Amino acid sequence: MTIRVLIADDQMMVREGFSVLLNAQPDMEVVGEALDGREAVGQVETLRPDVVLMDIRMPGMNGLEATRRIAEARQDDAGARVLILTTFDLDEYVYEALRAGASGFLLKDASARQLADAVRIVAAGEALLAPTVTKRLLAEFTRLGAPRAPRMDRIEALTERETEVLAQIAQGLSNGEIADRLVVTEATVKTHVSRILVKLGLRDRTQAAVFAYEIGLVTPGG
Repeated sequence: MTIRVLIADDQMMVREGFSVLLNAQPDMEVVGEALDGREAVGQVETLRPDVVLMDIRMPGMNGLEATRRIAEARQDDAGARVLILTTFDLDEYVYEALRAGASGFLLKDASARQLADAVRIVAAGEALLAPTVTKRLLAEFTRLGAPRAPRMDRIEALTERETEVLAQIAQGLSNGEIADRLVVTEATVKTHVSRILVKLGLRDRTQAAVFAYEIGLVTPGG
């Protein structure tokens, strides 16, 4: 299946550059471009992309608010997933974007291969949390607000195995990697992830990872 991509960035050179790179991929098509967050939200409704490459700092409605609106409009696994674009690896707004429902983030100086891989990961429903820089960002922005001791009361509804899976999601592991560690099938891991999201009332595995940091289940650097 072809992955439909929308690019939201106020810089024309960035939009054109990413369009060329992604349209060169055999399994991708750039279906539209947006100059700001408001236009991105509107185009998501009309163009129905699978993935939105979203800049954060744009005039008018910024990428943070646009991400929140797009995430709120998603129903289960249907709807666009947002991949945040940023110039700096510790952009002050990126963590908030993850909490708002973004599926991950990517530096604007990423290579063509990294860009294409990131789009495929997000389109597949995975969280782009594997890169070291993402782990550092999550750790940095949860450090000040994280509880001194784990708030295990927040996850009482989870089984022991589900709690273990949640911790590994927060460490940036894919379903396949978690399956290898737990010596189970990937289908079993997917079932655990689905149950975790339902029990905790979370949209996707990205918010599950953020949640795990916030309650202290996973600690910065741990």
